Amino acid sequence: MTTSRLTIVMPVYNEAGGIDAALQGLAPLLARSAQLIVVDGGSTDGTSERAQGLGAQLIHGPRGRALQMNAGAQQASGELLLFLHADTLLPPQADTLIEQALATGPQVWGRFDVRIAGKPWSLRVIAACMNARSRWSGIATGDQAMFMTRAAFEALGGFPAQPLMEDIELSKRLLKLSRPVCLRAPAVTSGRRWESRGVWRTVLLMWRLRLAYWRGAAPERLAQLYR
Repeated sequence: MTTSRLTIVMPVYNEAGGIDAALQGLAPLLARSAQLIVVDGGSTDGTSERAQGLGAQLIHGPRGRALQMNAGAQQASGELLLFLHADTLLPPQADTLIEQALATGPQVWGRFDVRIAGKPWSLRVIAACMNARSRWSGIATGDQAMFMTRAAFEALGGFPAQPLMEDIELSKRLLKLSRPVCLRAPAVTSGRRWESRGVWRTVLLMWRLRLAYWRGAAPERLAQLYR
């Protein structure tokens, strides 16, 4: 067995319906000694109890994805950090891929390509566009399972304490340190948000929010529109 240098931080809030699959999907990485920290933001559906029952290191933090991820990072023992949404599954060799990607060269962070699970063919098109845009711009999203060295994360002060676009903002700051490593092995994220709200309606909403953010709109206002 190899010893992993990786800590996985997973923020959760009322994810009881999917937490079992999320943690079971990490079994290959945990078997290689990756550290998993689940940060519960006040779930009321038994998420924290299920996570703890499955062997995760559980901590509680203030609700808000950025705040929860920062709280988890403070407890990390690994030299490499990966921030994973509860509805996203990593490739089974994710730890090895990350360690190899950041072992040499100037890059201090990166992300995976994303594949969106779901029946509509348009989800495959959207994922391909997300990956191409990210590769061109150097901006990553949380669905792409962002990873970085602990030193880079701490140097930037972690995720900004804002309710939306925290991944975009941290990407912008990380770009001052290096371009991202863009791994083509896909992280598979749930298409539930897209299908429940309407695929193209969700695309238009996200573009509207992102454009407003680049123009200086307050993340708090954007979070209201997103919900």
